[in-house]
Amino acid sequence: MIHLVGSAFWKRLCAEHGISPDGRLEATSAEGYDRKDVFFYQADDDHFIPRALLVDLEPRVLTAISTSEYRHLYNPENIYLDRSSGGGGAGNNWAAGYGKGETTAQEALLDMLDREADGSDSLEGFQLFHSVAGGTGSGLGSFLLEAINDRFPKKIITTYSVFPNHGNQISDVVVQPYNSVLTMKRLALNADATVVLDNTALDRLATERTSEANAIVSTVMATATATIRYPGSLYTDLTSLVSALVPTPRCHFLLTGYTPITAGTGRASHVRKTTVLDVMRRLLHSKNFMVSVPAARAASGAYLSLLNIVQGEVDAGQIHRSLQRVRERRLARFIPWGPAGIQVALAGRSPYVQAAHRVTGMLWANHTSMAHIFERTAKSFDSFYVRQAYLGQYQGKCKLIQDDYEEFIDAREAVQEVIDEYRAAELPNYLDWEPDDAKIETTPAGPPGGSRGGSDALFPSALASTSTREPITAAALLAAGSTGGSSALQSHLSATLGNYAALASSLASSLDTDTTPAAGGSSSSTYSFMNEVASLQSSIANSKAVIGGGGGGNK
Repeated sequence: MIHLVGSAFWKRLCAEHGISPDGRLEATSAEGYDRKDVFFYQADDDHFIPRALLVDLEPRVLTAISTSEYRHLYNPENIYLDRSSGGGGAGNNWAAGYGKGETTAQEALLDMLDREADGSDSLEGFQLFHSVAGGTGSGLGSFLLEAINDRFPKKIITTYSVFPNHGNQISDVVVQPYNSVLTMKRLALNADATVVLDNTALDRLATERTSEANAIVSTVMATATATIRYPGSLYTDLTSLVSALVPTPRCHFLLTGYTPITAGTGRASHVRKTTVLDVMRRLLHSKNFMVSVPAARAASGAYLSLLNIVQGEVDAGQIHRSLQRVRERRLARFIPWGPAGIQVALAGRSPYVQAAHRVTGMLWANHTSMAHIFERTAKSFDSFYVRQAYLGQYQGKCKLIQDDYEEFIDAREAVQEVIDEYRAAELPNYLDWEPDDAKIETTPAGPPGGSRGGSDALFPSALASTSTREPITAAALLAAGSTGGSSALQSHLSATLGNYAALASSLASSLDTDTTPAAGGSSSSTYSFMNEVASLQSSIANSKAVIGGGGGGNK
């Protein structure tokens, strides 16, 4: 997946291990101390072959790879191109990509996975490079992720997931909110660690540093495995890396950064002098993150874990002094319930690639601001789903989406659970927090054809203002009843009903009030939905009248 990024990654690895584009060792590469066998294996003629599957549903990128100077590097048996639909791809539709995995691609892909796994002496895990906005990277990528987790449940799965543009930047994929949320559910349930890469942030970094986004990402991916390929005393396998960064299973979404970013191989960046302290300080600055997080949100959030991989002319004393300075200046804010400390790994450098700087560093961090990335995607999803926009494009394209939209609701709930978990991680009492703390939910009618709709908790961004609305929990109601008596409970319930009144009003305004019933058409479904909204509004008005009439909390 994401072959422009993936091919750049393999080019980087070839350069760092002294392997030529056709898989042969360069003349000066025989005596290296690096572990080439981590990502390569040797064929019968002794040339090195990447442990890689190249998968796509349309031929453009794979054709470019097959005509490049690296065309003899990859194993032809590990290249999959769907030809069942004439190479038309998934049409930027998650369901179409997932459906291809269920039908035409399943047997071939699983055979490739089994062959590569059986050919590994000590299989530790898998890495998946994909996007979450289009059809192939999101849909077929989701299918592959589930298949790997089901077939190899005890192996580590890490993904490098490219999230779409946001804000004022226009995307060429209209339905990217649906594709993203459906993919994020699979990432939440099947991956052990997901490195989030944001197109908006990557474009900004590439423009500011006069570099290429693909080169930046490939450098990060290569550095992330440097401690494994150039082993030292710490973090020499995937398990130790993931366990150091993921404190709880659901909070496994990582942000990353790299400094200094060079304009090209061997060319210096705008940074003229590098020290360990300078590199560590730069890595903690939000402008170097490869995700778009507002500076205020990054500052108010907290790190669950933080690992710096430092390469270059460095000794342990410099690391110790730099960590002490960072701690004194309080440059990093950590969660109140866990260990607060920056982990540092010293990694070797490739002897075959000339470094432009004396010291370079990469950040791997688990930060509560990841909730902002998910909230942004969820908000776009909500604005589409509540208006039933483009839902018909997904029906019948895969087995999961046939006559209803349950899969959309389940995916949105999975995303909300991750958001809630990251929010709760900022609290001092997180260890006592339960994800099932009861939220009082209603289920107003959803889109026609669905067996259930959303709730106030599920679609907060599209249906009401989240800035002024208090979360409605059973604990809050009990507290009001026990501390403030019936009047406090009445007040809280009145405010709650006011929130639901705003919900019903927003639902009503999103529909065409002039719609009249039409036999067998979508208008009749919309008209029926309007009746449900009117009924909800009536129920709210009656409930308000009961509370206003007295009787206390019992009523």
